Amino acid sequence: MESYSVLMSVYHKDSPEELKQSIESMLAQTVPCEQFVIVEDGPLGEALSAVIDGYEADDEGLFTVVRLPENRGLGKALDEGLKVCRNELVARMDADDISLPTRCERLLKLYEENPKLGLAGTNIDEFYDDPANIVSSREVPSDYKSICKFMRRRSPFNHPTVMFKKSEVLRVGGYGKMRRKQDLDLFARMINQDVYALNIDESLLLFRSNEGNYKRRKSWEYCKSYIEVERANYKRGYCSLWDLIVVTVGQVVMHFAPMKLMKFLSDKFLRKKKNTKKTDKKTDKK
Repeated sequence: MESYSVLMSVYHKDSPEELKQSIESMLAQTVPCEQFVIVEDGPLGEALSAVIDGYEADDEGLFTVVRLPENRGLGKALDEGLKVCRNELVARMDADDISLPTRCERLLKLYEENPKLGLAGTNIDEFYDDPANIVSSREVPSDYKSICKFMRRRSPFNHPTVMFKKSEVLRVGGYGKMRRKQDLDLFARMINQDVYALNIDESLLLFRSNEGNYKRRKSWEYCKSYIEVERANYKRGYCSLWDLIVVTVGQVVMHFAPMKLMKFLSDKFLRKKKNTKKTDKKTDKK
């Protein structure tokens, strides 16, 4: 087992309670992190700052806090955080999701079994308000060949679940300059440059899905960024002209479709609906 750093970005619209829940889920990992990097992406406000200050004061050796004077966007914030990560393996975490206790242990084992591995993630289960009530899942391909094929049109990774090698991310240029879909752009560049990747075919993170997620997917900036990544893939020769056309038409349709239709299409074709309930005492709200 290797040591690893956790990398998280927080901005002013995040919830203090959800942030606590997210941090606690990472502190409860069966294999604890050696470093927890939190990037404050611009001024946060009193409540969020108090949460982060409290953790930093309780364990200064564990927490490394990077405070940016202004909001720079997720990709640039993560690039700043990556600079201070002192471990080769870095586990991403969002400020509103919940990692299951064995997530990092399972990913570390995958790296132990595959020395050339540079990028790995898991499936996710999605919930709205109650993490015990799972409403859908996003399942991604697990083997390298399927990941490469999937990458031609969609991201084969769930960003909040990934653990990557810092050196590989830096080698391809980090998260880059895009304001949206930075993760898709990064993963595409990593796969394009022969970074070996795998996914665990199991949901090891609870993803908080809400109305805001749908609205972000309908924004023109989101639509434009998605198409820009696909166009870059096409120019590299990594996807076909047909792939580019399918993605472009799909994103434009999703952008202009009424919200109700957009939700239906997203849930029908991009998610696997679930009616099961999960309970895990370690994921209860603190």
